[in-house]
Amino acid sequence: MTRPLIVTDCDEVLLHMVRHFRDWLDVEHQVALELETHAFAKAMRRHGETEPLGEKEMWRLLGLFFDTQMDSQQPIAGAVEAINSLQERADVVVLTNLTDSRNEARVRQLQRLGIEARVFTNQGPKGGALSAIVGEYSPSVAVFIDDIASHHQSAAEHVPTVRRLHFCGEPAIAPHVPCAHRAGAAHARIDTWAEALPWINGQLEELKS
Repeated sequence: MTRPLIVTDCDEVLLHMVRHFRDWLDVEHQVALELETHAFAKAMRRHGETEPLGEKEMWRLLGLFFDTQMDSQQPIAGAVEAINSLQERADVVVLTNLTDSRNEARVRQLQRLGIEARVFTNQGPKGGALSAIVGEYSPSVAVFIDDIASHHQSAAEHVPTVRRLHFCGEPAIAPHVPCAHRAGAAHARIDTWAEALPWINGQLEELKS
């Protein structure tokens, strides 16, 4: 009998990212990041300027952040405990949108914070990668957790049998993130691990029966 499978995103689900990115941009690069604006390319401006930086500079700074600042990222409240609890009854893997060259750094980062999990790196929509992971593990039941609505839509198209939880653990951006549950692409929207863990356990029990 195969075990259940949890496939979870990392940034804003397990670890805070945008708050650390914002502070680093402000201090090290004199760039302001407006967290209320969901599209990063339009939300970043150099101090004293009105025009946004644009996508090319946004991607450069994001890459630099992940290359030099991953140690600054701190866990979302309850995330480490929730993952360790889930691992008692399920396989838990991380599906994160980073380049493959940053895979080992993400593994080490999570280990330092108390999460031992296999990491899959991905670029673009996650449905295809999620389908491949589910195909490899052949789980009895599977749950997908991510903070971005478009990834839930992609997951729904590729592996509709997977239960999908839209989770954004950063309070500064959660109200501004388009809701995958409201759009019909996720089965629930929960933004705290205190509420998410019982929901996930409930899905595992429901789908197993």
